[in-house]
Amino acid sequence: MSDVKAELDQLMRTFLGAFTNTGGSPPNVGVVREVFIPQGMIIKNVGAEPVIYDLDAFVAPREKILTDGTLTEFSEWEVAERTEIFGSIAHRFSDYRKSGFLDGEWFEGSGRKTTQFVRTPAGWRMSSMAWDDV
Repeated sequence: MSDVKAELDQLMRTFLGAFTNTGGSPPNVGVVREVFIPQGMIIKNVGAEPVIYDLDAFVAPREKILTDGTLTEFSEWEVAERTEIFGSIAHRFSDYRKSGFLDGEWFEGSGRKTTQFVRTPAGWRMSSMAWDDV
């Protein structure tokens, strides 16, 4: 189980790190397609109605704002998590923080993510994620 947990930890670090553009480093949002199954779903459940993305719809606008100067010095990180593993499926509930400059204004935020994982022939992958901000 500890090997599986380590693999899931790495998938989460890779996902969250994909959006980091601190110190002038370019984000690597394309890696989202590597940590998710191709049919993956990401859901923003902030506000009155959920916004449901497939991988391309999620990646494209984030890549734009992280590279065109709209969102700079951005990073997002897990501060706590609870992971449950059963055979070839797993679930993780995460508390996270984020910060950066949005349109030149510093911001900080936090929220929670729920992430589902499945074991595939290529190893563990994310199958879905949903989040809500505080």
